[in-house]
Amino acid sequence: MGLGHVQDIVSPQLEALKREFFRSHPDEPVILHRKELVNKKPPFGVLRDPEVKRRFDEYLLRLLVDWQYSVISVCIDKKNHKDTYQVWRYEPYHYCLAVLLERYFFFLNERGCKGDVMAESRGGKEDMRLKNSFSGLWEEGTEYIPAEKFHDVLTSKQLKVKPKTNNVAGLQLADLLAHPSRNEMLAEKGFLEKGLRPFGREIVAILQNKYYQRGGRIYGKKFI
Repeated sequence: MGLGHVQDIVSPQLEALKREFFRSHPDEPVILHRKELVNKKPPFGVLRDPEVKRRFDEYLLRLLVDWQYSVISVCIDKKNHKDTYQVWRYEPYHYCLAVLLERYFFFLNERGCKGDVMAESRGGKEDMRLKNSFSGLWEEGTEYIPAEKFHDVLTSKQLKVKPKTNNVAGLQLADLLAHPSRNEMLAEKGFLEKGLRPFGREIVAILQNKYYQRGGRIYGKKFI
């Protein structure tokens, strides 16, 4: 998932949210993890109180509406991808990254802007493969975007990879939005057996106005 220029806008209010509900401190900030939030694991145990959870959900949803950001989300059917594109059998994330960067290029180019790219760390080997994929796209471009076009809008030829512990607001926001967006696309394709949960439906509704759009059409949501 890609998010357009969110750090300066999101960070202060996100930190205020964490202070109010989880007593986050600048020296030891609480990092929002979707799974831990859903399962109410420490330091999110206070959400076991229904009233606290209700207030937290309302607070977070209001921020997700009010913040100014754009979302580009890609969901891949890895099995179908492996069966169809044997040459990329072990690199489905390369394909996802290519599609994300293409849409990010259009987003930046339309606005006459430049942008950087950051990913959440997934571990040594995974990070290296993703970095290599980014370098390949920087050097060779894609079927639709020549390399020099990427050079015009991207500020770095190297992918930045940061762990969640760095307390990057954009990565935490992406973590909160990625799963509902993924479930939305799976539901649209008939692949989601249990359907969307109530809170997930609320986020999906918000996303409809946050997805990157071109010519009145949602261009920031892609199932491949």
